[in-house]
Amino acid sequence: MSIKMNLIKLAAGTATLGAAMGMSAAFAQEIKYMCSSDGTECEVAREIFDRFEAENPGVTIKIDEVPYKAILESLPVQLAGGTGPDFAKVTDLGGLNKYYLDLTPYVDAAYWEDSFGGTLDWYRKGPDDKGIYGMHSQLTITGAYINTTLFEQAGVAIPGPDATWDDWAEATRAVAKATETKFPMAMDRSGHRIAGPAISYGAKLFDADGNFILVDDGFTGYVQKFVDWNNDGTMARDVWAGIGGTSYQDASKEFINGQLVYYYSGSWNVEKLEDQVGDAFDWEVVGSPCGAGGCSGMPGGAGVVGFASTQHPELVAKAIDYLAREDNYTEMTAKTQNIPAHLGVAAKGVDYVGATPIAGKAINAWGQQVGKISPVAFAYQGYKHNRAMFNITVQRVTQAIVGELTVEQAMDRAKLDVAKALAEAQ
Repeated sequence: MSIKMNLIKLAAGTATLGAAMGMSAAFAQEIKYMCSSDGTECEVAREIFDRFEAENPGVTIKIDEVPYKAILESLPVQLAGGTGPDFAKVTDLGGLNKYYLDLTPYVDAAYWEDSFGGTLDWYRKGPDDKGIYGMHSQLTITGAYINTTLFEQAGVAIPGPDATWDDWAEATRAVAKATETKFPMAMDRSGHRIAGPAISYGAKLFDADGNFILVDDGFTGYVQKFVDWNNDGTMARDVWAGIGGTSYQDASKEFINGQLVYYYSGSWNVEKLEDQVGDAFDWEVVGSPCGAGGCSGMPGGAGVVGFASTQHPELVAKAIDYLAREDNYTEMTAKTQNIPAHLGVAAKGVDYVGATPIAGKAINAWGQQVGKISPVAFAYQGYKHNRAMFNITVQRVTQAIVGELTVEQAMDRAKLDVAKALAEAQ
């Protein structure tokens, strides 16, 4: 009798233990985050996710930190084969859309729309897609730096925030002449770089039906001005004319060496200028000049997305939503010294941890440009064929600068290039 009772108790105990273990296994969830880092992005994400795990017992977020090349080359292969991570930090925002998890059912869509605005479109399939797929974690913006020491030496007033391209050209020519500086202005040789100024000058890039056209009166008008400036000494001509094809060329060396008054590039140069200019001269960020289309630079950067192949869609969405919380997003931005794409965080400004005063001021100045970005610029950055269009721009504008084609001929060729590229893409 006692043996029978002991067997019953043992069986009951085993069943209870098994049930408890089963319950524990049911609540234990692990998701994998693939991350590359320009600095401390993955490390800071780990700190924030540690708090997320503490608030969600049984949840583990495994961070797989990889080189950026793996994000570009290996991740798409993994996703195509169904072996990708649950979520990742990516830069090919529209190109990977077919793999994305729609976060809409799991998040407060109104908060996301209010906080991330136009960057949400970069992750969507097209204008009819209203899904929420990615949290833009690192925003870059094109715009200008000036050598303020040269302005002071020349006794020339720095143009205000509403100054036009013509205003800046006049001012920088005066500074260069008074200080015997070699170049008034320069712009990186890049189709992405020239896009913001063209948009500010009135370029629409898309027709009324949303079809990409690139060339219109606004675009042609800015190209004509840019070509003229390259040939009258306003722009450092060799940046564009000194190299062929679609190769990229910047003018950071000229600016750092004090040979350039005004440098149109982007936010990613803050650390480089801080390190290499040192105390040789004072510089500051002045954003983008204004025109009929506004005062817009071109945005860019990276974001965090979930993948539809995950076995834990709600948990992935919850983790990304946690990063998107204003307090966590502010912390992430401050510690990684990035420009916030979160409109609320950008409006309030960020106290950048460990940044020198000049770098902190510069990064916050870039943050203040977020609200000036044109919807056209957001649309172009999210356009899945933009890389081909950037290359077309560089090639044809350069031909006009060096005199191989007139501006009119170059724009006619660009129209044909666009039509061919889009036909091939189909």
